[in-house]
Parts: sequence; C-alpha cells; structure tokens
Amino acid sequence: MATVSVRYIVRDVDAAIAFYRDNLGFAEVMHPAPAFAMLSLGDLRLVLSAPGGGPGGGQAMPDGTVPEPGGWNRFAIEVPDLEAAVARLREKGVRFRNEIV
Repeated sequence: MATVSVRYIVRDVDAAIAFYRDNLGFAEVMHPAPAFAMLSLGDLRLVLSAPGGGPGGGQAMPDGTVPEPGGWNRFAIEVPDLEAAVARLREKGVRFRNEIV
C-alpha cells in the first residue's frame, strides 16, 4: 500500500489513467466510477478526480465553487534518466511548461 497520497483534479480521468500508466509506469489500483480513479507507483498513491464528479475530491465546495485542474500542483517521481524520459514524453506530444531545471 502506498504511503503518500496525492489528489489530482483532472478533466478526463480515463485520459489521465492512460497517461500515467502508459508513460510513467503507474499501476491502476481502482477505477470504480468515471469521475474517480486511484493509481500507484512505489510509495505514491495518485488519486484522480474529475471536477464536479460527485462526492469526494471533485465535489463542489459549500459556496458552489467546483475544483478545477491546471493549477501549479506538483508531485515528484524518480526516473532513471530524466533527459530520456522527457524526450520520450515530448515525442508523444506532451507539453512542458519549462525546460529541465
């Protein structure tokens, strides 16, 4: 079982599952509803929620504000070769906000 959990709001849970699984080696732990999934990689549990996706992390706040993706949230994973991983992702069309720092 993972020891660190991170909730990430995403517009498309299915697309996010495919991205993290196929490009970064995450395993799908559960996907019981279209608006929710849980993935894992080592000690990281990544909990994906769609905005407005019912109870849970995607639900509206009491004032009606709905969580949305695209903030500056971050989590870090270790890869054996950062430059190669970035190059592989760029070949697949992934956009980065910055160069490797």
